[in-house]
Amino acid sequence: MEGIKQQDSPSILSRLKPHIELIAALFSGVLILFAWFFGIGEESSLSITLYLAAFLIGGFAQAKEGILNTIHRRELNVELLMIFAAIGSSVIGYWAEGAILIFIFSLSGALETYTMNKSKKELSSLMNLQPEEAWLLDANGQSNRVLVNTLEIGNRLLVKPGDRIPVDGVIVTGSTSIDEAAISGESIPVSKHAGDELFAGTVNLNGVLTIEMTKSSSESLVQKIIELVQSAQSEKSPSQQFIERFEGKYVKIVLITVGLMMFLPHYIFDWDWTTTFYRAMVLLVVASPCALVASIMPATLAAISNGAKNGLLFKGGVHLENIGNMKAIALDKTGTLTQGKPLVTDFIVRDGLDEQAVLTSLASIESQSTHPLAQAITSFAITKGVKTFPITKMEDIPGWGIKADIDLKEWKVGKPRFVGYDEAMSFSNDVALHLENEGKTVIFAADQDGIIAVLALKDTVRPESKEAISLLRKAGIYTIMLTGDNERTAKVIAEEAGVDHYIAECLPETKVTHMKDLLAKYGNVGMVGDGINDAPALATATLGIAMGQGTDVALETADVVLMKDDLSRITYAIHLSRKMNRVVKQNVIFSISIIVLLIFSNFFQIINLPLGVIGHEGSTILVILNGLRLLKIK
Repeated sequence: MEGIKQQDSPSILSRLKPHIELIAALFSGVLILFAWFFGIGEESSLSITLYLAAFLIGGFAQAKEGILNTIHRRELNVELLMIFAAIGSSVIGYWAEGAILIFIFSLSGALETYTMNKSKKELSSLMNLQPEEAWLLDANGQSNRVLVNTLEIGNRLLVKPGDRIPVDGVIVTGSTSIDEAAISGESIPVSKHAGDELFAGTVNLNGVLTIEMTKSSSESLVQKIIELVQSAQSEKSPSQQFIERFEGKYVKIVLITVGLMMFLPHYIFDWDWTTTFYRAMVLLVVASPCALVASIMPATLAAISNGAKNGLLFKGGVHLENIGNMKAIALDKTGTLTQGKPLVTDFIVRDGLDEQAVLTSLASIESQSTHPLAQAITSFAITKGVKTFPITKMEDIPGWGIKADIDLKEWKVGKPRFVGYDEAMSFSNDVALHLENEGKTVIFAADQDGIIAVLALKDTVRPESKEAISLLRKAGIYTIMLTGDNERTAKVIAEEAGVDHYIAECLPETKVTHMKDLLAKYGNVGMVGDGINDAPALATATLGIAMGQGTDVALETADVVLMKDDLSRITYAIHLSRKMNRVVKQNVIFSISIIVLLIFSNFFQIINLPLGVIGHEGSTILVILNGLRLLKIK
């Protein structure tokens, strides 16, 4: 039993450690309640001791942060000002007021720290995307498994079916289909042949390849994605930089003013020293920014909670603030505007043939393949009530299609040039050309008598996408689709979804370039995506928005997550943000007005310390209540 306890203790401590600041703040609040109870009527030694304990426990983290930041940046900060204000209250005998100041400020700081910890971006999914090992071919054509970081440009590698491409390179021998979804976001695999370029992290679906390494592993496209995300995340927002500059100036002004207040009135207005010191301490209390801090945090947390109840996960208040000021939004195509997987949209058979019989034979062939298009065709056949039968003789031709024998007849299923280009393109009044112009992928089935059937597949637009785009445009947001698709497919999807503009053939690097162009033009730009390839653009945008069913790295990189994959929630987020921004402005104006009023009232000796604390803490309570209204809005 003792052994078990020794193992469990570190686990409990490790779970509590990230929340220790919040626990300390809440515990200090409990101590204040006990101190107030024991000090009713007249403060006792016990109540003062409890207040002092609340000071130390609640204020430790903020005092430590304030002192370390002051030493590191050589700049005074609000944390120190709050500690000075609390100490000043205690010096003139107002222990409760000082403790409450510490409690409110430490609680807001703890909640802010907790929120920031929740929004840390993890790159583990990206790190795991690039294989650590590869099959290196020697001069005799023998393969040896080696670490990727030991490879050099010019090395030749063997890539087996199902393996991830280990490095950026070109195909020397072999043909295959490559799943490039991790890089381009395109759901339909791309055929690759000798001389074609390959990217690390993409998947070789069926062919055996020999490739030549063209870039070092540190310069691969996947590595660039990682660096782009890290770079974008390290940049501070303009509002954060402004707050930091304002904080130092505010503290300096208050401390200088309090310092002057401690002796100038004695000589200028002939105040006695007791009054002079008393008024300086009142100034230190009423000038402390409790109400100003409370103007933002409770409103922000209330809005974040409201969003969570409505399918929106905000990773911090700054992101909630930004979305309300958004001028344009870029959306990934695959998995965001579209379903993210191909579906059969058209099925046309040769005149005189039974459609169900043709589909049965075709599905029986495709059911033997793991290719995404084959799986889509098989799923389509199942919905039509087709039952497949075993194929005894079949050959998969990587990058082209499939050969199979059915009833002593050879079937070919695949691209036009595989089944007979001229016959394929002229079949049924050039129907293939019309289908391709609609942005669809066309597959042909043929036997020795010619084309048997044509199937068209397409990654279809989500039903809710059109409505969501329409709502965004009504909200005054300019919409842009970024996709790795070719120009023709991109144009069709863009028109169907109703976006204002589209940019085709985007790799992760070019998405970032386009995003920077949009930022230069519109200032505040959002990005919606779901894949690893979207991560750099999500991090570069003012606001990254990820689909809830997206990849881990997209979810971790994004600032906002649509938990129900509902794009219309973006419009709700904009409404919630604009409402929050109005409430925050109301609170800030009100709190600053009260601080200014209390400062002037103190200067003219209209108020005393208890009244100053009532005005100060009363304004704090009012702005908190005003912020909590955001919990109820719809």
